[in-house]
Amino acid sequence: MDRIITHNAGRIVVVTGAGKGLGAAFARRWGDLKGRVVVNNRSHAGVPSTAEAVAGKIRTDGGQAIAETSDVSDPAAAKAIVDKAISTYGGIDSLILNAGISGDAARFVDSDPAVFTDVMAINFHANIAIVKAALPYLLKSKAGRIVFVSSTAGLYGVHGRAAYAASKGALNGFAFSLAEEVRRNRIGVNILMPYAATQMTGGTLPKEIEQMMDPEKVADTACWLSSADCTETGEIWVAGAGYARRATISESDDLIQRPSDAGEPDELRFRNGEAAFADFLSAVSRATKQPEKTSGT
Repeated sequence: MDRIITHNAGRIVVVTGAGKGLGAAFARRWGDLKGRVVVNNRSHAGVPSTAEAVAGKIRTDGGQAIAETSDVSDPAAAKAIVDKAISTYGGIDSLILNAGISGDAARFVDSDPAVFTDVMAINFHANIAIVKAALPYLLKSKAGRIVFVSSTAGLYGVHGRAAYAASKGALNGFAFSLAEEVRRNRIGVNILMPYAATQMTGGTLPKEIEQMMDPEKVADTACWLSSADCTETGEIWVAGAGYARRATISESDDLIQRPSDAGEPDELRFRNGEAAFADFLSAVSRATKQPEKTSGT
């Protein structure tokens, strides 16, 4: 990773939801890469700040980092996060928008409509607000980058998580549109769909899969997508276990007059998010030549 350090030393990176799990791994890796990191995670009264713990570890290891403790769902959070970056480091080069919640697990027929409101507020609307506040500064960067941390649930759906899947699907559509709008400004906008054992997976994975899916093993992909070295834009990257692969949304080439006459599509298409995860694990097993072990998310 020497080249990425050389090209990105001093880069100002904002990571939301960075007090633990994936966000903390992304922030720490940017600290290793000599970036200047704004570590965002909401604080709770009477509880030590997880954002400060991560920022402190980066500083102890010789990096530069500052904690920012806004709750991204707060209407004032976007401005506070951006103001912290500007007042501390004088600009913003990259956003890694990682903060998110899964909502309660339930079939849609049994779900509370309020769950959709809560999940969309954090997973979708908060991200839009942060991008809106940060965009003037990203436009001033020589290589502005935005990484939306999404999920394959937003592509394929997942049983019992309709609100979560809907929020990530909306996020994907926004990211694609934004990528087209800012392409000429040399701002890269990409979507990261991580597979990792985090608080959100809730210990549902077998222990050997949890070890394979350490959040740290997604960090290099997240840092590359948010670096000056990445010239890709408008793309989806699925990452986990130290590997990554592109995902696409496609249409079949053939035109038909009656949909009932259609055959199976040529492109790989998964029935749901669990099937996509199982296929990724299968590919990792082949790549590492380990015995294949699969499990749903």
